[in-house]
Amino acid sequence: MKIQIIGSGCPTCKSFYELTKTAVKDLAIDAKVEYSTDISKIIELGVMESPIMTIDGKLALTGSHSLEKIKQTIQEHQP
Repeated sequence: MKIQIIGSGCPTCKSFYELTKTAVKDLAIDAKVEYSTDISKIIELGVMESPIMTIDGKLALTGSHSLEKIKQTIQEHQP
């Protein structure tokens, strides 16, 4: 599983990335978590909000969320 957090580099986006890494660790799943500031990827997905989470290239979550919501989203997208 590849999870990517894409944002502008602001503190909110960085926090979302850190929470996502924590969620992956807590869930003990095999996933690669990356952070990107490539805003063109957000535009490609047709989203006007950041940060966003993609899982295996598909939009999974937009905006800032709690650790529990991030865990829930990851679990819903597990193969």
